[in-house]
Amino acid sequence: MKDIVTIQDIADALGLSRNTVSKAINNSEGVAPTTRERVLKKAIEMGYKLSYAQTLADPIKNLWAFEDQPPGSAGEISLFSAFQYDGSCFAAAMLEHLKPELNKFGYSLCSYYIRTEDILQLRLPDAFPRAETRGIVCVGMFDWAYSDMLCALGLPVLFVDGPSTREGRKLAADQINMDNCAELGRYLGGMLRSGVSRIGFIGNIDHCRSFFERYMALRSALLLAEASFDERFHINENRPVDVYRALSGLESFPELFVCANDYIAIDTIKSLKLLGKSVPEDVMICGFEDAVEARMVKPALTTVRIHTEIMAHSAARLLLSRIRNPSLDFRTVYTQTDLILRDSTVRL
Repeated sequence: MKDIVTIQDIADALGLSRNTVSKAINNSEGVAPTTRERVLKKAIEMGYKLSYAQTLADPIKNLWAFEDQPPGSAGEISLFSAFQYDGSCFAAAMLEHLKPELNKFGYSLCSYYIRTEDILQLRLPDAFPRAETRGIVCVGMFDWAYSDMLCALGLPVLFVDGPSTREGRKLAADQINMDNCAELGRYLGGMLRSGVSRIGFIGNIDHCRSFFERYMALRSALLLAEASFDERFHINENRPVDVYRALSGLESFPELFVCANDYIAIDTIKSLKLLGKSVPEDVMICGFEDAVEARMVKPALTTVRIHTEIMAHSAARLLLSRIRNPSLDFRTVYTQTDLILRDSTVRL
């Protein structure tokens, strides 16, 4: 196969004119549906790099129509994770839905825990079956060097969340993320209009893409409201002990802390209580995820709900379409989230 396939190559292979092939690929008028389908199928077969929009054209909608297959008959999908998730976090819930979703289409899902030493040495797991693997799903893989190494393996790779994008870098892979901005931005806009002006953020924005995007949702809301951000109220920490230490060093507190996820928010509530502060009377708290613990903590946590089943359904189709057509442009997909108001905030 040629390194670069041209429209003329496709035309020669089908015995058609270059103009006809060009019209078919660009979905222009004047080409019969059967001819367009022949052209697009041949383009995919020859490795011509179609755009994402072209793959959504009706003649090749079968790229997204997957038929049920016996589990394991299509091959193995490898799940790489740098964290061992408990059952309450969003990733664990999403993976519970992802495995049967892939099974329906004939793929088995095998999990690999990527240790810190593996990441530092850019080393694949010893038991990783490179030849039998049809694709890789990365969950909690936030190291740029290791992520780049996985993208260079020549396999379809899908990141669920991913490394922080603060420096503007991009992955050579498909990505699926929860919408980190829309609902959080709507909530913050309402709080700012209600008179809340001092808002802080807790969470390491270099930890992962979602944390950085949630931080940017706050900065954008403040910018749109022509309000300033007090850097003293940016606690760039994730661990409970570090959050407590940073909070104990504050001479004053914001009216509201937005936390990068629910677990950081719950640790923040505990730390504030140890410091003699009441939630929401002294400081309001907002999390992100809607973990089970968010409903159990006192006061119950205002948060943004992630729909794990929708993420799993979308992730499976995103990965399988990449396996079926490796020449697709890389795609980033965001799934819906919903604001959940509870007692840790009192004004909107």
